[in-house]
Amino acid sequence: MSFEEDDRVVLHDEHSEFDGETGTVTQTMESMFGDVTYTISFEDGQEAGVPEDALEAADEDEDDDDE
Repeated sequence: MSFEEDDRVVLHDEHSEFDGETGTVTQTMESMFGDVTYTISFEDGQEAGVPEDALEAADEDEDDDDE
């Protein structure tokens, strides 16, 4: 599954301080080999160069928890 800018995603990277957190895709970059990486913005910072297989789509209901 590929992601677009402004998509909400969950990062799964045990080496990242944002592992398990939900963020927003702010940029997509394609390498000359056709691999796509993403920059994800979180509440406390951002993570760049994230491969697609380290992301999953966030639940749509997650934003509605405050209601």
